[in-house]
Amino acid sequence: MSKPGAKAAPFGMWERAVAGRYLRARRQDAGVALISILAFLGIGAAVLVLIVVMSVMNGFRTELLSKILGFNGHVYVVGDLPLSDAQRAATVKRILTVPGVAQATPMIEGQVMIVGRGQAGGAIVRGVSRSDLQATKLVSDNIKSGSLDGYGQGEYGGDMILLGQRLAMQLGVGPGDAVTLVAASSSPSAFGMSANQKDYTVGGIFSVGMSEYDQAFAYMPLEQAQLFFGKEGSVDVLEIKLDDPDTAVALKPLIRQAAGPGASVSDWTEKNQSFFNALQVERTVMRFILFCIVVIAAINIVSGLIMLVKNKSRDIGILRTMGATKNSVLRIFFMAGASIGVAGTLAGLILGVLFCLNIQHIQGFVEWVTGTSVFNADVYFLTHIPARIEWGEVGLIVGVSLLVSFIATLPPALRAASLDPVEALRYE
Repeated sequence: MSKPGAKAAPFGMWERAVAGRYLRARRQDAGVALISILAFLGIGAAVLVLIVVMSVMNGFRTELLSKILGFNGHVYVVGDLPLSDAQRAATVKRILTVPGVAQATPMIEGQVMIVGRGQAGGAIVRGVSRSDLQATKLVSDNIKSGSLDGYGQGEYGGDMILLGQRLAMQLGVGPGDAVTLVAASSSPSAFGMSANQKDYTVGGIFSVGMSEYDQAFAYMPLEQAQLFFGKEGSVDVLEIKLDDPDTAVALKPLIRQAAGPGASVSDWTEKNQSFFNALQVERTVMRFILFCIVVIAAINIVSGLIMLVKNKSRDIGILRTMGATKNSVLRIFFMAGASIGVAGTLAGLILGVLFCLNIQHIQGFVEWVTGTSVFNADVYFLTHIPARIEWGEVGLIVGVSLLVSFIATLPPALRAASLDPVEALRYE
């Protein structure tokens, strides 16, 4: 027990008890209670939406980045590449000695028209060796039907190719079916441009989970691609993958030195710069807009506290005459308003995290109920809604929400503390 006449500690039991009593609605305070409920719901909904939207945008960026960098290279070497197999192998060996380089793939890439069972479509064919294709785990680990058996075997690598799943569906073909590839010839004839045409057998169908790649790409053995595109003994590019894609810019000078004079080196940040810059700008703008929603929701706290101070002016006068200080009154009304913000923020945090952790189940349930696709892969490139919770960002959201709530309580709490007890009781 505190000694008689002892000064009460700040935020002590009696201050918390009075603040809690003011939050419990009575008939004359029904309007205050309604505004407090709206403020609680508004802040909770704002925090929930902010966590969900930012997590989905983080997941979307992370998923796209992993697909793009898993399917494509991190650094590209083009230009005066060695023509002979021995020289090219020596160049690849030198590049592989650069610290941080995981894979160097000689590649030929060309556009073709591909004809299946009465259906035709455009495609991009990549010519890579069997070992390099197996090392590209995003493709080799996601072969949905068929297999790599027979790929790269036979004269000039054989005639077995791999198709993306959506491309195979468009052509109406599967493993074991024949397709015809047509490409412009590299050596025009006397009658103008001629075309190369050859039949191939579909050995396997892959799906990397990104519609743009599953729709447009096919793989064939490197030797066969050299023959088909008329580039015997040469390649278009050396595609390099790194242990850490973020080191691409730093490793470019070392890779250029290893590739030799005449080689031009670029990296994935240059190739996809506009795309990822657009995602970053969108993310920043969305975060600002949603933080504005938190501020708007916190305004309800101000309205509720102003009404509460007006209704409790007599109580404030009595408290002041009984010895309560201005600071005590300030803390009472601060706790009354801040508790609404804290409760709303915690509710939004819990619901937002649970929503993100179960977002794919929620997507499946909504699609089952409505019978429609809520995340069209043709539009969004991915087959499901991704969500990646970054706890540092969640902490920032919670911190800003609490800060806004605390700031919103100060003006009405200061007004309550500044009330003159004589004026408050004059007409009572």
